[in-house]
Amino acid sequence: MLDLLSYAARGLTQASWMAWLIYFVVMTQATITAVTLYLHRSQAHRGVDFHPAVAHVFRFWCWLTTGMVTRQWIAVHRKHHAKCETAEDPHSPQVYGIRAVLWRGVDLYKKAAADAGDLATYGVGAPDDWIERHLYARWSAAGPTLLALISLGLFGVVGIALWALQMAWIPFWAAGVVNGLGHWCGYRNFETADTSANLVPWGLIVGGEELHNNHHAFPSSAKFSQRRFEFDGGWMLICLLRRLGLAQVRRVAPALGFRAHVEQPDAETVKALLAQRCRILHDYVVGVIAPTLRAERAVDGRLPRRLRRGLASGGRWLDPVLRGELSAFLHQRFRLSTVCEFRARLAGLTERNGRDAQALLEELKRWCAEAEMSQVRALADFAARLKGCCIAGKERVHADLLEFARP
Repeated sequence: MLDLLSYAARGLTQASWMAWLIYFVVMTQATITAVTLYLHRSQAHRGVDFHPAVAHVFRFWCWLTTGMVTRQWIAVHRKHHAKCETAEDPHSPQVYGIRAVLWRGVDLYKKAAADAGDLATYGVGAPDDWIERHLYARWSAAGPTLLALISLGLFGVVGIALWALQMAWIPFWAAGVVNGLGHWCGYRNFETADTSANLVPWGLIVGGEELHNNHHAFPSSAKFSQRRFEFDGGWMLICLLRRLGLAQVRRVAPALGFRAHVEQPDAETVKALLAQRCRILHDYVVGVIAPTLRAERAVDGRLPRRLRRGLASGGRWLDPVLRGELSAFLHQRFRLSTVCEFRARLAGLTERNGRDAQALLEELKRWCAEAEMSQVRALADFAARLKGCCIAGKERVHADLLEFARP
């Protein structure tokens, strides 16, 4: 009788608390790995291809430990990128509020995943074989149920508690923290057209997904890290699988290089501007707007931090009242107003509006010439450096960008 009670309480393994902890860490990290490598980087963005056997292991693991259907996940995520920070974004904290996304992110996901129209539009290319139709998609809840029975058998009552924590792990970290805080706070390497930011130091437990701003700058890149101190565990595993012949990297973010003594922008400059527009706009904020702001002694508290951050986006994410305050502030400071105007023009050059490569090149030459004559030293130096921008290394650039930039 005591043996039966012991097995009911602690399961077949009769494991210690240390074994419980190791089991939990291994299981949750394996799930994070399957989500970031398979669902996100491979299926949603096609940045990497895996050997069919490896891909199916990932797919099975996602079914077993989360119950998420591949087509639904990639459709929701692709719509997030396509409609980011708008009313149609499935989980934007700018729309729903940070508390709703952080604590009820899974509810927002389920609501978006139930939209058949979005599944048809954004779920193109998802697995559609026999096992997907008859097991993974049809009986999605069977996976977590099976895992609950396994956990109960191995660890008894404790196993159910471990299972419950596992079921909450992905919804909280992926649907809540990454989608919520990743659009609410953190640092930015790129001035993307959204509020995405990089979070630290969560890289050790979320597989590189915390580098959200980097990802939004280059969605189809299989590598999320961009700076030396950034840790991308998912990319390390991809490199390992590639060495073993089990993965093929299709795209990584292009690197920005510089050529010395370039007198005028050329086709290489245009390619760099289009491929690295978010990086160039970020460099403009750091190298032109920030020093101009300091030179005018406007950082002594008279300009609130949120307004200072609004300078980087032209006030795009400010409410009408704050946008008015920022406009009034700039109106009184000619040099700062000038560099912000040049930033808006530079951002406009990267937007596609029917211009061919030659027309874009001529506008870029005009922008550089006027910047050098602006009598703002930081702006003139930036224009001189911009002329020599190019794509460095052997990184693959999106074909559509190269096609648009070809003379």
